[in-house]
Amino acid sequence: MGNIGFRVFTRVERPAVKLVEKYKRFAVANIGDAMGRFQVMDYGIKTINKPDVHMAGPAITIRVRPGDNLMVHKALDMARPGDVLVVDAQGSTLNGLWGEIMTKMAMKKDIAGLVIDGGVRDAKEINQLGFPVFTRAVISAGGDKDGPGEINIPINCGGVPVKPGDLVVGNYDGVIVIPGKEAAEVAEKTENIEKEEARIFAAIEDGTIDRSWVDENLKKKGCELIE
Repeated sequence: MGNIGFRVFTRVERPAVKLVEKYKRFAVANIGDAMGRFQVMDYGIKTINKPDVHMAGPAITIRVRPGDNLMVHKALDMARPGDVLVVDAQGSTLNGLWGEIMTKMAMKKDIAGLVIDGGVRDAKEINQLGFPVFTRAVISAGGDKDGPGEINIPINCGGVPVKPGDLVVGNYDGVIVIPGKEAAEVAEKTENIEKEEARIFAAIEDGTIDRSWVDENLKKKGCELIE
């Protein structure tokens, strides 16, 4: 369908706004626990922002030729408020495909953030602006604008499959992708994890934390305690 390798799909099925709002307060680590520690992008995809960074929104997916950002510009024009641009640049760290000008345009459109398996530049300026960016590298060399590339097709970013409309959440720990059709179920599981975490914190504070499970688990697995 269309010119494979050089095409743009404009239709994206986004999750409900109320559901996205829930994810704006969830920690990436807790979401990961709710999904069996899967769907977490690899360590190389990290933020250039301050520790309090948090990003959540539906994915606009982009696949580009390494070193070229034509389709990133097109996706920037297409994106709606609250969207997250997710770019598969095939892990290339030779070019910065995003910078200060694009950041200011994204902020004007109220885009939620950028995740790129590739490089960006103008890191200091982006950090000062406060726009959430998660990237594999910071490199000053800019990108070409020739194509080819594709928008809103299934991609791989940071070792994780991403489809248009999937929920993408990022904080100082990294980035996680929640498949759109499973986002409501994962949100419920994450809320339960938060409640259990709050219970544990309270038990630590009042000195009633039960740590017997550690020795019980060691015994079950055949570990001998030697005096």
